[in-house]
Amino acid sequence: MATTLYTPTRVTLGKGAEDSLGDELKRNGAKKVLVHYGSERIVRDGLMKRLTDQMDREGIEYVLLGGVQPNPRLSLVRKGIELSRKEGVDFIVAAGGGSAIDSAKAIAYGLYDKDGDVWDFYTGERKPQGAYPVGVVLTLSATGSEMSDSSVITNEEGDLKRGVNSDYARPRFALLDPELTYTVPPYQTSCGTADMMMHTIERFFHSGPTLELTDSLAIALLRTVAENGIRALKNPKDYEARKNLMWASSLSHNGLMQEGNAQRGDWACHQMEHELSGLFDVAHGAGLTAIWGTWARYVCLEDPERFAKLGEGVFGTKRTGSPERDAEAAIKAFEEYFRTIHMPTSIRDLGVRPTEKQIDEMAEKAVFWGKRTLGAFKVLGKEDIARIYTEASK
Repeated sequence: MATTLYTPTRVTLGKGAEDSLGDELKRNGAKKVLVHYGSERIVRDGLMKRLTDQMDREGIEYVLLGGVQPNPRLSLVRKGIELSRKEGVDFIVAAGGGSAIDSAKAIAYGLYDKDGDVWDFYTGERKPQGAYPVGVVLTLSATGSEMSDSSVITNEEGDLKRGVNSDYARPRFALLDPELTYTVPPYQTSCGTADMMMHTIERFFHSGPTLELTDSLAIALLRTVAENGIRALKNPKDYEARKNLMWASSLSHNGLMQEGNAQRGDWACHQMEHELSGLFDVAHGAGLTAIWGTWARYVCLEDPERFAKLGEGVFGTKRTGSPERDAEAAIKAFEEYFRTIHMPTSIRDLGVRPTEKQIDEMAEKAVFWGKRTLGAFKVLGKEDIARIYTEASK
């Protein structure tokens, strides 16, 4: 089966990358820009002024919309669509991390669409037919949304976290200056490290033929992220560590780590985490590591050699001749690493104690009320998902 890799985003990586914003907007014909952001750190550190100064020099008008939260909210997306229509915006710049980018993509879908509510795309009721152009100034290495086709939004009504994938919203450009991540708090650095690792791990576990080169790339990326995540925590201004993490963030989620494989990957952990953070508003990277070990033990007998290969390649776990023992050693090695960077390895570690009713609710939402299953490495139904939530909560 043929596969397709589509990565149209123009990337500038290195010191001062954000200084090319004006040139990029001019290249894309932007006349009026919505600058969408979350953290006031962007304003406080002077980044916003550097961006708006460039637009002023190029004669490009702009409006600002801040307030993006982790697990970005549908209410702010709708506000952004309304503001952009009123102001005549023709281009959106996300200045921030994955939440700001995902929110900007959602606004881009809603601006293009004239037939209904943007949430329809996230429930799957309709498919996007286009999007306004989006560009990125990245300030947090984590989600890879700066090069991906993905956007995930949380609807406060019903605590539903849903995603949509479409090439229409792939950013036109991404400006990646590692120095902009120096002031990211340690916890967010750890969450970001976990998130980009999980994007690659999810793709590593699939069903069907595997391309050896893609496996080798995935293992190298994971090893690089693991090493540089610790370096960045020890020294937040370690430029090489931050640069490695920033580039790994992009490569982990732009499709490269699945190219040539039979499937896009498993993604069960991501889908289960969406329900966990939708209900309890936990950080995405932390939610993923809280679930992963339990999921891994639940599915590993489908192909324990696959786990053993990953553990050996990333952390140097030794082969014993027993694929089952080797798979368990690999799972423990990843859990040990997550704990080293202060990430949880159970839902209990998150400080969350879901009730049986809440576990049933999350499992029901995860399968879209019986309309789908999760996973590819091992297909999971509602009962499987509920068991994983329950075991991860002990």
